[in-house]
Amino acid sequence: MNKQTILAGLGVLAVALLFILGRTTDAKKPIAAAIPASTIKSFDAQHFIEDARQKLTPAQTLYISKLENGISRGDVPAQQIQAYNGLANFWKDSIRLFEPYLFYLSKAAKLDNSEKSLTFAAQLFLEALRAEQDEAKLNWETTEAISLFESALKLNPGNDNLRIGLGSCYIYGKGRSGNPEETMKGIQELLAVARKDSNNMKAQVVLGVGGLVSGQFDKALERFQRVVKKEPGNLEAIAYLADAYAAKGNKEEAVKWYTISKRLANNPHYSEEVDKRINSLK
Repeated sequence: MNKQTILAGLGVLAVALLFILGRTTDAKKPIAAAIPASTIKSFDAQHFIEDARQKLTPAQTLYISKLENGISRGDVPAQQIQAYNGLANFWKDSIRLFEPYLFYLSKAAKLDNSEKSLTFAAQLFLEALRAEQDEAKLNWETTEAISLFESALKLNPGNDNLRIGLGSCYIYGKGRSGNPEETMKGIQELLAVARKDSNNMKAQVVLGVGGLVSGQFDKALERFQRVVKKEPGNLEAIAYLADAYAAKGNKEEAVKWYTISKRLANNPHYSEEVDKRINSLK
């Protein structure tokens, strides 16, 4: 099984991740596809927002213009933060567009520069990039997420969850295109946590994914097996364990663990996607 096929197979696992964590918006189709290695494309969030703005009603345009004036004319950061958050919520709640929501949320978090706001925004970007199928948006989401996690870590360098988040950005984001250097950056961040606490299962799971992405399937299996042994109900780890066995060519074990994951998820959409993955192994 080649590496590109393995990366494509991780799409099934995005369903598990989003089923476990739950999405806070109605943003995207929750299936991640492998992003082929190619020239990095760019996503201009401001241009995207300007295009979306052309479709607003006059009343909606007037409303966001007032909020934007609060940014340009706000004489204290608190007023600007409030305006950014107002714009973020408008695009999320009224228009149901995720990209502008993330864009303005990031602006507010960076201006506020508190660990709480930076972490909240960073986690949303991480959730988005894990399910992203568009290469340009993936690059934007990953870059923003890394920036936010790094800023939060400057405020609290000892926070293991932040370091796991940062490492995850490289593995699920920049490393997904097959760039081994980016994957290794993520692995190093995660190893810093795992070496301090080998029982940190969140770190072990993402290290396992790093093994899958980098083609180190035996190491990936070892990580996922460790998590499943300690947390037998961990749907995320079980789904990845199934993919690790599939990558190794052990179809019997792969089907076994995919089937277990379906039972745990008890979700028709998830079962449908997993059945497709099982059929692809035959």
